[in-house]
Amino acid sequence: MDEQAWLTHHFEQDRARLRAVAYRMLGSYSEADDAVQEAWLRIDRSGGDGVENPAAWLTTVVARVCLNMLRSRRARREEPVADYGEHGGHAERGGHGGPAPGGGEARGEAADPEQQAVLSDSVGLALLVVLDTLTPAERIAFVLHDMFAVPFDEIGPMIDRSPVAARQLASRARRRVKEGARPPETDRARRRRVVEAFLAASREGDFDALVAVLDPEVVFRADAATVPGRTPVMLRGAHNVAKGASAAAQRARETVPGLVDGSPALVRMQQGRVSLVLTFTVVGDLITGIEAVADPERLRTLDVAVLDG
Repeated sequence: MDEQAWLTHHFEQDRARLRAVAYRMLGSYSEADDAVQEAWLRIDRSGGDGVENPAAWLTTVVARVCLNMLRSRRARREEPVADYGEHGGHAERGGHGGPAPGGGEARGEAADPEQQAVLSDSVGLALLVVLDTLTPAERIAFVLHDMFAVPFDEIGPMIDRSPVAARQLASRARRRVKEGARPPETDRARRRRVVEAFLAASREGDFDALVAVLDPEVVFRADAATVPGRTPVMLRGAHNVAKGASAAAQRARETVPGLVDGSPALVRMQQGRVSLVLTFTVVGDLITGIEAVADPERLRTLDVAVLDG
């Protein structure tokens, strides 16, 4: 097997795990896809001569890409955002070549959705909520060690720290995450009310009501499967997002409240199958990020539950 074939084989074999690593670091499915794709481009350019442990090497490349993305995000003071999908307003589009970074981590059957929310929140929402209190290096050390059992001897060089320093960073991050890991039921209920207010306004095409629940700097993105042009779309700002949601009133009428990985979301079913999910980042009483996922491979990586109402 030549080097290119060897690289492609190991990347394809490991890309589901790599995407899971990137998602836990970045808190956004779209950004995780971007990180894995960027890692592949770097790997493809640099080659893999002398690599004895492909899995560890690939993890290192992805971690460094994520570290750069987190540092850049912090410099711009941006929260991790998710993807939504409808046309309207200013949109940024983009696509990538090379192997598609699809796939995802395997998930077990969910228990009662509301109970499962507590467990999911402790991993997913905690990292989003605590983002501003974690430095990029702390987040990398915590995610790699606590969630993927990567030794500190390997983590240290990724973040330009000693193994001892990496251990201290992970410990500090762990304490902060635990402090915010289990939002009270009142907070979960509040987030659900905000999402349902967005749904009601979308169904009515009520522009003013939509703007009222959106943060002025809200960002949403849609994966390529969500929109007719099969091209990822990103909209910025409450007015642009509200325009897109108003134009999608008919789609909103086919959407119902649900839980995605335990967090309040919106779900669209077609022929008894989930065809689209919208996930939300809510801060206070405003939506700061919306993500639309319609790609079948990505949908299979999510725990989705439909709620009454």
